[in-house]
Amino acid sequence: MYSFLAALAILIVGYIFYGKWVDRHFGADPSRETPAHTLRDGVDFVPLPWHKIFLIQFLNIAGLGPIFGAIMGALYGPAAFLWIAFGCVFGGAVHDYFSGMLSVRHQGQSIPEIVGNYLGEGSRKIMRGFSVILLVLVGVVFMMGPAGLLANLGMKGIFANQNFWLAIIIAYYFIATVLPVDKVISKIYPLFGLTLLIMAVGVGGMMIVKGLPVPELTDAVSHPKGLPIWPMLFITIACGAISGFHATQSPMMSRCLPTEAYGRRVFYGAMIAEGVVALIWAAAAMSFFPNGLEGLNAVLAKGGAGLVVNEVSVGLMGTVGGMLAILGVIACPITSGDTAFRSVRLIFADALNISQTSSKNRLMLAVPIFAIGFALTFIDFNIIWRYFAFSNQALATIVLWASAMYMVHMGKSHWLASLPATFMTAVCTTYIMMAPEGLGLSSSIAYPVGAVAAIASIIWFLMAANKKSLTIQQAA
Repeated sequence: MYSFLAALAILIVGYIFYGKWVDRHFGADPSRETPAHTLRDGVDFVPLPWHKIFLIQFLNIAGLGPIFGAIMGALYGPAAFLWIAFGCVFGGAVHDYFSGMLSVRHQGQSIPEIVGNYLGEGSRKIMRGFSVILLVLVGVVFMMGPAGLLANLGMKGIFANQNFWLAIIIAYYFIATVLPVDKVISKIYPLFGLTLLIMAVGVGGMMIVKGLPVPELTDAVSHPKGLPIWPMLFITIACGAISGFHATQSPMMSRCLPTEAYGRRVFYGAMIAEGVVALIWAAAAMSFFPNGLEGLNAVLAKGGAGLVVNEVSVGLMGTVGGMLAILGVIACPITSGDTAFRSVRLIFADALNISQTSSKNRLMLAVPIFAIGFALTFIDFNIIWRYFAFSNQALATIVLWASAMYMVHMGKSHWLASLPATFMTAVCTTYIMMAPEGLGLSSSIAYPVGAVAAIASIIWFLMAANKKSLTIQQAA
């Protein structure tokens, strides 16, 4: 339990001190007008209260990610606590803060446009395709999963038909994608975001009250399937530590931020909150089942992470826990899926320079996007989805490099972004070398290749940064 509590303390202290330092080092300026005011259109650019933006941002980036990912990551033992705590404070929260605040500084632009501004036109085009594919995959999976769960709740007739629920979810997705942000999202998302937090706090509180035997860092544990911690843990737990998907969501709330004074609370803070959720679920998954990690692995083999959520919630919180579990595994993915499609609309709008104040223009972009998403529901793309985890972390790595280059442009130290970018470069490279869906090479080859890739990337960046600094000095 001490290791869990120490990790929780790191998250809280990290937000208070490191988050404030990042905010100050970035140069957040409360007197500077934000796009929510300068570009206010009543559709996507709408000033909202900071607490609503925080809860919407938290729900958008979280969904089931910090629950399901943390449960799978729990199989690696207490090492997961370290990755969640330090990864979140120094990697994920920095990544989310920059993706949100850079959007604020660039008229609410989507993340591919921001990356292109600092890493070049080639990177912009790659990020556009990369982001759209990732978001559509997320949206489709978060259609199919909840539809299947709703159809299997024991109801009869048409309510037991997955296609019926799929049609309902798609219709809702479409409405949430095209309507102004203050009509649907700002009204119901804060409630679901708060529910997700309450669910996690309830599980964490009961875990402490009942004295579950949470393993310590000093305990000798190993993955039941013998998978190595490096780099598998760092890919398995994305949401809750660092996730590129978040960079696609942050610009939506950057268009609603009334002042830069709230940047740390909304972007850095929402990621820390997600880290707390991930930490609680990782600890609960490690300690709730008999025989520890072996027991957890048996439940995962029987019914996946969804069954783990249900058994832990009901076991610790009774009927209330069961209700929260059902709400969580159904509502949370839906609320992440619809904003995924909304992000795709905004990415296309930015790339094609199409104003979104007209409902006709929004429909012109949304209809083909949903047509593609619906077509994908008929395809078994489990193999493709296996690449999602790697793609997600690769996207985060690119965003961190772009953030570091922004700091160079501003004449400030870039290490708060370039160091985690270097680390994630090593993670992604090593993973694709070793993973079954990658090259499947041995660790004796993959580890050195990952290290070389990380070293080469930071050398390339330092050379580019030095060149840019000289150009800026000469222009001055």
